[in-house]
Amino acid sequence: MAPFTVLHVCMGNICRSPMAERLLDRAVQDRLGTDRLGTHQAGEAGLVRSVSAGTGGWHEGEEMNPPAARQVRSRRGSADGFAARKLRGDFIDEADLILTATADQYDYVVALRPDAASRTFVLGEFGRLMAGIDRAALPPAEAKPDAVYARGTAIVEAAARLRGSDAPLPGDDLDDPWGRGDQTFQRIGDEIEDTTMPLAKLLLP
Repeated sequence: MAPFTVLHVCMGNICRSPMAERLLDRAVQDRLGTDRLGTHQAGEAGLVRSVSAGTGGWHEGEEMNPPAARQVRSRRGSADGFAARKLRGDFIDEADLILTATADQYDYVVALRPDAASRTFVLGEFGRLMAGIDRAALPPAEAKPDAVYARGTAIVEAAARLRGSDAPLPGDDLDDPWGRGDQTFQRIGDEIEDTTMPLAKLLLP
């Protein structure tokens, strides 16, 4: 079985979405009690795969923006081996959960793949909705591929039910930190971890 796959989406795939990709990877490793960086071990173990892409292809193949990489490293994550990608339909098809930096990018994903609407959320929106999920109603949390996949898909379905027809709130968006200072990137990193860390905690034992 393929690992539970989370796709993070922003505009250029060099700031927000790569930070989210690698910080979720770090949170999963922390939850599993591993401390090996740089190769997405949780995904290799068949548990959680964290990937990212951008709605535009201007930076395709580039490394993570330096202040974004500094934030990832300061939080014990790895920026090694990252290369920006332009979002494609098959990336969406492969993902069990899609987290976008903004509502505009949510709209872009859903325009590309309308059937992905129920598993696509603005990052901050998903963080809010997770707080309302009934943990007792989820499948058991076990560090096994089938169990993580079942629990992950149940979390996504529960969040979609809680959302209903409500639109994201303006505060759910992540500001674009491109061209801004380390203080802005630090704030964005904090906001990303407000969702990625609870997700790892909810997903894994």
